[in-house]
Parts: sequence; C-alpha cells; structure tokens
Amino acid sequence: MKEVIAVVRMNMMNRTKQALTDAGIDAYFAHEAQGRGVGLANPHVLEGAAEGYEEAAALLGERGKLYPKRMISVVVPDKDVKLVVKTLIEANQTGKPGDGKIFVMPVGDAVRVRTAETGDKSII
Repeated sequence: MKEVIAVVRMNMMNRTKQALTDAGIDAYFAHEAQGRGVGLANPHVLEGAAEGYEEAAALLGERGKLYPKRMISVVVPDKDVKLVVKTLIEANQTGKPGDGKIFVMPVGDAVRVRTAETGDKSII
C-alpha cells in the first residue's frame, strides 16, 4: 500500500472529490491547510526584506503570504497509485503556479501538478 498526499486549491475540492469518486476512489481524508510554493515568492523582495528595506518587508505582508489549501490523503494498493495521481492531476491542473503538489509515501517521489515534473525537479 501507498499513501498519496495531495495539496490543492480550495476552489478545486469539489472537482477533485468528483474525479476521485469517478475513478472508483471513495475513501480519503481532506484537511484544511495553509501554505505556499517556492514559485509564489519573489526572490528580489525576499532579499530586500532580509537586507532591512521596509518597502520589501511590507510587500511580504504580516502573515508571510500563506494561502488556504486543502490537503487530501489517500491510501491505496500499489497498483492504484498511478490512477490516483493521474486523477488528481487531471482534476487540478490549470497550468498556473499554485496548482498544488502530490507526494507518494513513503516519500520516494513527488509530482508537481502544474507541470507533472517528478523527483527533485518537482520540489525545487
């Protein structure tokens, strides 16, 4: 068995639930979460804030720009991992930053939803 963990946009949850149900995956957990990806941080703003520029620090905001997300956890037999991952990508891929991430546990791989990159490329 494997655990597939997906982090997706809040507004995609109903679509994701329907896609999983249509794929025959009826048992899963969903949790409210907050987070951000590396693509949502402007490195120049981060550098400016680190150097003490007040304008840059103001752009970061008080909460550090954490965005509301949903975390979905699905436990399936090994043979169903590809189906679950494919279903999650099809339900959530918009091609824009913030589409989410998928992790297969034990964490032997990760999949970036937006680009379908795997391995180290998906997390850097």
